[in-house]
Amino acid sequence: MIDESTSDIQEQQAEKTAYKFHWRYIPLGAQILFIAFGALVLIPILTGLDPNVALFTAGLGTLVFQLVTGGKVPVFLGSSFAFIAPIQLGIKQYGIAETLSGLAAAGILYFLLSVAIALRGSGFLMRLLPPIVTSPVIMVIGLSLAPIAIGMASEAGEGYGKWAALAVSGAALFGTMMTTLFGRGWLRLVPILVGLSAGYIVAFPLGMVDFSGIAEAPWFAIPKFTTPVFHLPSILFILPVAIAPAIEHFGDIITIGAVAKKDYFRDPGIHRTLLGDGLATSLAAFFGGPPNTTYSEVTGAVALTRIFNPGVMTWAAILAILLAFVGKLGAFLRSIPVPAMGGILVILFGTIVVVGINSLVRSGEDLMKPRNLAIVAVILVFGVGGMAIEAGKFALEGIGFSGVFGLLLNWILPEDLE
Repeated sequence: MIDESTSDIQEQQAEKTAYKFHWRYIPLGAQILFIAFGALVLIPILTGLDPNVALFTAGLGTLVFQLVTGGKVPVFLGSSFAFIAPIQLGIKQYGIAETLSGLAAAGILYFLLSVAIALRGSGFLMRLLPPIVTSPVIMVIGLSLAPIAIGMASEAGEGYGKWAALAVSGAALFGTMMTTLFGRGWLRLVPILVGLSAGYIVAFPLGMVDFSGIAEAPWFAIPKFTTPVFHLPSILFILPVAIAPAIEHFGDIITIGAVAKKDYFRDPGIHRTLLGDGLATSLAAFFGGPPNTTYSEVTGAVALTRIFNPGVMTWAAILAILLAFVGKLGAFLRSIPVPAMGGILVILFGTIVVVGINSLVRSGEDLMKPRNLAIVAVILVFGVGGMAIEAGKFALEGIGFSGVFGLLLNWILPEDLE
């Protein structure tokens, strides 16, 4: 009797999570895209990439992910926050096309890791990249971005001063925090959109919003696609940064599996989900878009609505691709005042640091153990301090250098140091 009951529950859960593609799921797909929209377009705006291209590559990447995983995992891929600093620095030093080659290489790294996991199991990656290395690297990413957030939040512009900028950024920050703390239902899933809206509303009467670009933009426009140019320094600069998001991918898949009550580690397998993420990231780079990653906002939406059908994500992906060709949308996104985005980034970049801290705490490692203390301390100081080595055109600095050096310390320092 117990076995039959358990079997019935498993069959019901399998039915709820089965892939179904039907036109009646269009509104649900639109809701998913709405929830992911704020974070998705914010990264390209901050890094100088085209937000319409980001929409296109997010949709295309999600479809590729579904193809690789057999349409079994209800996730939507969007722009990854972990790559903001590397993209900004890369574009400044090397150029957009050259930086895109590094982003494409990050996707190839995911492919290689997925092959290693398929051959040796997921424990192999956790031993190669333990939390004592990846967690402080995540913290370095957030801490390195802090000056950018503060600079944007307080940036004075033509026609307005610093106090006006602080008022706008404060409204955006306050709106985001209040939505996160007190929002209910779907509203709690869109704190970035609420924050940006609050900043936009405050900025409008202060004369900080320019609508001329929206009026001039056409309704239909081809996104500004950019192809990568092979550039070894850019590749070596970005590859170490890709390690942390690869580890975060494990947590994302565990979380969505817990929500859907499915073991996605086993079926379709973590090696296939990581492969799908990697292919989506490389594909995005070849069109000029930011790297892709699974979104916790979407996981929250799945948990709230209890709609586990991956077919809903297909509609979200299709709608993202269609919106990518709306020229006025891109113009509107570019009209968002810089201080409003800066206010959002204050909490977002801080969240990245907290994620790293939380990951380190959950690992249960004793940070006062000399070996662990040495690894974490060196990664943090090298990363935040911008430690770098250069040899001709080769350069490894900041986040990348701290990540590589942390890996070397983890391999070299003996476990029984004490």
